[in-house]
Amino acid sequence: MKRTKLESLVSVSRQRSIQVLIGLLFLYLLLMSLEIPLVLKAGLGFGSGEDEPTTYLRSQPIREQLAQGEAPNVDSFRFQARRSRSRSHRTSENRHVSGLVFDESAYVNASEDEFSELHKMARHAFNVGKNLWKEISSGKLRSELESKAENVSDSCKHSISMSGHEFREHGQLMVIPCGLTLGSHITVVGKPHWAHPEQDPKIALLREGDESLMVSQFMMELQGLKTVDGEDPPRILHFNPRLKGDFSGRPVIEQNTCYRMQWGSAMRCEGWKSRADEETVDGQVKCEKWIRDDDNHSEESKTIWWLKRLIGRTTKVTVDWPYPFVEDKLFVLTLGAGLEGYHVNVDGRHVTSFPYRTGFTLEDATGLTVKGDVDVHSIFAASLPTSHPSFDPQRHLEMLTKWQAPPLPHGHAELFIGILSAGNHFAERMAVRKSWMQHPLVKTLIVIARFFVALHGRNEINVELMKEAEFFGDIVIVPYMDNYDLVVLKTVAICEYGVREVAANYIMKCDDDTFVRIDAVIKEVMKVRSGGSLYVGNMNYYHKPLRYGKWAVTYEEWPEEAYPTYANGPGYVVSSDIAQYIVSEFEKHNLRLFKMEDVSMGMWVEQFNSSKSVEYLHNVKFCQFGCIDDYFTAHYQSPRQMICLWDKLKFHGRAQCCNMR
Repeated sequence: MKRTKLESLVSVSRQRSIQVLIGLLFLYLLLMSLEIPLVLKAGLGFGSGEDEPTTYLRSQPIREQLAQGEAPNVDSFRFQARRSRSRSHRTSENRHVSGLVFDESAYVNASEDEFSELHKMARHAFNVGKNLWKEISSGKLRSELESKAENVSDSCKHSISMSGHEFREHGQLMVIPCGLTLGSHITVVGKPHWAHPEQDPKIALLREGDESLMVSQFMMELQGLKTVDGEDPPRILHFNPRLKGDFSGRPVIEQNTCYRMQWGSAMRCEGWKSRADEETVDGQVKCEKWIRDDDNHSEESKTIWWLKRLIGRTTKVTVDWPYPFVEDKLFVLTLGAGLEGYHVNVDGRHVTSFPYRTGFTLEDATGLTVKGDVDVHSIFAASLPTSHPSFDPQRHLEMLTKWQAPPLPHGHAELFIGILSAGNHFAERMAVRKSWMQHPLVKTLIVIARFFVALHGRNEINVELMKEAEFFGDIVIVPYMDNYDLVVLKTVAICEYGVREVAANYIMKCDDDTFVRIDAVIKEVMKVRSGGSLYVGNMNYYHKPLRYGKWAVTYEEWPEEAYPTYANGPGYVVSSDIAQYIVSEFEKHNLRLFKMEDVSMGMWVEQFNSSKSVEYLHNVKFCQFGCIDDYFTAHYQSPRQMICLWDKLKFHGRAQCCNMR
């Protein structure tokens, strides 16, 4: 009987043990079911966006995941085991100034002929920048500007007027200090010139047998602030009446925008009224109708209209107005800023409306120019904003700690992204911070991103830039005076920072209007064999330099007939050994510099490839112009579009474009 009781006790104990084990197993499965979706969610880049990163479970090697078509886990982007975040931080602060060394001693015993014009330009820019940087870093310049600001009002005039003589004395430019705002309007009184013959017309081709073409045209432009030396100011609105026509042979009005020296798609008004199903601008059609040479209308239609009106006909009759500009005849043109776009009225009637284009705001229009075959009699601008212009960083920067960059980690990073930016691009940098720089791979320091900015021509902007760098910790200042032809120096600085400060396996260069799908870029990089040298981007093959026109490259600058294979500048990746080679050759003054930085990178990779094999990987999803669905990078994205793209990725998991204005 006792044995039977003992057996029963053992049986009960076993049952309890089994129940406990089943309970633990159930709890384990429950935890795993919660953790796995979190890991996959973070790996795809759609995390919660909280300030503190999540601790991720380690999964199978990334190359196995990619081979099997799986979504890679965040932690698996490391080739080696990752240490905890608390131990991975450096004790020192982020470096705000580039360590790129420009050795002037190389010029001491060498003749000027040994160096290219670009090298000489770089030396001058670094000399100017060095002196300016001393004033900025000492705090002297900041205190002078702050004391000056206390005594000077920041308000701008509500209206501005200029006579034709004053306008010509100012280089045919009216400065609008605070830009435009909703309801602002500018009135121009002028008279077009008589047409003149041009033997080499820019707007049309000569017909066979003709020696010249009769031309009468003028350009009215709203312009923005110049960003860097050598780069034209952005054309926010280009209004171009061609009185004698162009290739169409009939009078036409062409409108366009130009952003970072790249023209958009032209909108042409050729005498036909916009289609009924075409979108309007504040309820106005884009193009009104006027009398054309090929629609069998004449001034007789007006006479018939008045005659029918006199005899009491009530049927509505359409009036066809003539082309709004006539040679040697005075016109009054009014340009108004509406909610959806600009509206042009000539002699009291609406002519055309141009919708706002991506990348611009009304405050950006800080100047008006009128050039070409026209005499300007007077200009009057009214209903202008009186607040500080848009380069005031307080309009754009959100000084919140959640947008600050974490300190650099000890050890290696997988990918370093250097972002080219200009001093006054406060809005662009803030949009990047609030969008793709919030990716979990950036928050967990597997990917490091920094802006690279040279010194600006306005001291006020340099001081604000320094404050921004100190607060956010994500700006690296390259201490030379910014110049469009010297952008290549920022690319070298990106390589130097990436290999020496970050010790990254891969270095990526992009622009501050480029949206980067970080997980897609790394997945593309991982297609290349492990440990190999690589060059990844949207490749150009056998591209020939332009020898004529605005983008002309002289034979002295580039004697070869074609460029080397190169990736388009808005976004490309190189391996760290290539970046190390570039920095080393630059510091030894052996690196050939060219004013087009993407071509320069292609040239350097080609030189490196002569001694060590490089794998070139081409993909059109590194978009050069605009955006395509399932992009790796999207270019020319406005701050609003940056946030929209991020929202689509984060909340909907879709790499779709945002085409809002």
